Amino acid sequence: MAKQSKKIKRKKKAPLKKRKARFPLGKLFATAIALSILALIFYTLYLDNVIRQKFDGKRWSLPAVVYARPLELYAGLKLSADQLEKELLLAGYRKERHPEHPGGYGRTADTVHLVSRDFHFPEGLEKSSRLTVYFSGNKITRIINSRTGKTLPIVRLDPARIGSFHPRQHEDRIVLTREELPELLVKTLLAVEDQKFYAHHGLSPLSIARAMLVNIKAGKTVQGGSTLTQQLVKNFFLTNKRTLWRKFNEAIMAALLELHYSKDEILTAYANEIFLGQDGGRAVHGFGLASLFYFRRDLEDLSTDQIALLVGMVKGPSYYDPRRHKKRSRKRRQVVLDIMQAQSIIGEKAYHQAKSKPLDLSEKSMHGFNRFPAFLDAVRRQLSQDYRDDDLTTDGLKILTTLDPQVQWQVEDKLARTLAEKEKQTASEDLRDKMLLFNSKQEQTNV
Repeated sequence: MAKQSKKIKRKKKAPLKKRKARFPLGKLFATAIALSILALIFYTLYLDNVIRQKFDGKRWSLPAVVYARPLELYAGLKLSADQLEKELLLAGYRKERHPEHPGGYGRTADTVHLVSRDFHFPEGLEKSSRLTVYFSGNKITRIINSRTGKTLPIVRLDPARIGSFHPRQHEDRIVLTREELPELLVKTLLAVEDQKFYAHHGLSPLSIARAMLVNIKAGKTVQGGSTLTQQLVKNFFLTNKRTLWRKFNEAIMAALLELHYSKDEILTAYANEIFLGQDGGRAVHGFGLASLFYFRRDLEDLSTDQIALLVGMVKGPSYYDPRRHKKRSRKRRQVVLDIMQAQSIIGEKAYHQAKSKPLDLSEKSMHGFNRFPAFLDAVRRQLSQDYRDDDLTTDGLKILTTLDPQVQWQVEDKLARTLAEKEKQTASEDLRDKMLLFNSKQEQTNV
C-alpha cells in the first residue's frame, strides 16, 4: 500500500515586534552636559563681547563744563576784598584760617591769602600758586608770592565753574588716571574692600565662604564676599538686584575682566565708577568728584580723615551720607581709621589726629549747579551751531566763556531793585484804587 505523504502544515511564526530602542541614561546625561557646556561657552563669548565693547570704547559720558572768564589780578585793578571773596566762593574755594592746599583762602581785613589751583588753559598749564593780595578800599595795591615774597605784576586764577551740560542719565564724574589716585586712598580702599585684590583672578572663594559663615552666624547679611572686580562689574555692567542670575553673570564677567585687563586698569575704572552720593537730581560717581562734592578739595589734597570717610561711604553712600547722618558717618569713618592703623597704612600719631577731627564738610555742593541759566542757554545755542548735542554731553569738553561774574551780579542787583520798586509802585497804585473805590461807595451811601 502506497504510503500517502502527509502534508505537514507548518505554523507560521508570528512576526517579531520591533523593540523601541532604548537610549542609555548615561548617554542622555552626557548629552545634556555637552549641550550645557556648549551653551555656557557661547554665553561666555557673548558676555566677553559685551565687556570688551564697553570697556575698550567710551566708558563714560562726561558732561561739558562751562567756566566764567579767568580772573586776572594786578595792582591798580578796581576790585574790593569783598568782591574777590565772593568770586572765590563762586569758584568753589573754601574759607580756612591758614590756607595750605589748592582751593583754600583766608582773609584778614584788607588782605586775602589764597592758594590757586592748577588749570589747563588753551595756551598751557597754569600751575598752583600761594598768593597774598593787598587792598586799599576798592582797589588792589599789591600781590606777592607768599612762598618767595616776590611782588607779582599780574596773576591769573582758575576760572569759576558756572554750569555744565549733562548727559541724559544724570550722572557726573571727574575721570582720573591711575597716577592721579593718591596712594593713601588706594591702600585704604584695598584694605577695606578687597585685601587680596592683587592676588585673586576676579573671584575670591575664601572671602565668599567667610562672608557666608559670618552672615549665617549673624542671621542676616552683615558682610559681603564680593571682590573689588565683582563690585565694578555690578556697578558698570549689571544692576543691584540680588538674584542668583545676577551673581552668576557677575562671576563670569569678573573673571573675563581680569583676563583682558590689568589690575591697575580695573582699579582705576572702579575709582572712577563707584557711586558716592546724590547732588540733587544727579548721581555723583567716582572719588574725584566726590572729593569736590563733600570737601571742595581736589582728591590729592584730602587729609587722612577725609579719605577714610569717602572709603567708608562705599559701603552705603545714602546710609552714611555725612550731611544727613553725621553720627552714623563718623562711626563708619572710625571703623576705616581702625583698619588703616591695624594694616600699618597710617601711624599712631596720624591715627589720633584723624580720629579727633570733625567731618569738615563744605556747606553745599557747587558742582552740577547752573549758576547763570539764561547765559548757559545762550552758550548752548551758540555751540549747537558747531557741535552735536552728543559732543556737548559726552566728551568732557571744557568751555571758557566771557562771562564776568562781577558785571553779572551788578546787573542782577539792579534788576532786583527795579523789580522791587515796580512791585512797590504797583502795590501803591492798587491801594490807591481801592481807597478811591471805598470813598466812592461811601459817598453813594451818604447820598
